Amino acid sequence: MERDLFTDRVIGLAIDVHRVLGPGLLESADEACLCRELELASIHFKRQVPLPIDYKGLRLEEAYRLDVVVDGCLILEIKAVERLIPIHEAQLLTYLKQSRLKVGLLLNFGAPTLKEGIKRLIL
Repeated sequence: MERDLFTDRVIGLAIDVHRVLGPGLLESADEACLCRELELASIHFKRQVPLPIDYKGLRLEEAYRLDVVVDGCLILEIKAVERLIPIHEAQLLTYLKQSRLKVGLLLNFGAPTLKEGIKRLIL
């Protein structure tokens, strides 16, 4: 329950960003503004977190980059596309599996309203 309230809080901050900026910006701008909201709310986060993978004895240190990891337990995958498609969900699920984190939010700032562009995925 406590974690649901936490993700709801993060979603609320993302909605605030979208209300002010609207759709149409680059993902990097949406990410920067959302991170500013997280700072203002005193919520700990890291941006562009490298995610290594191991493949048959080969370690790829920066195989992936997580857009934002909030409080060490929540991945935010930020998109700015017309609509989310299944590959976006698959990408976030891969990040969850590789990072061993359990919860992720797919946030599409390209949607007319952010509520239409939110997917909460739990591994």
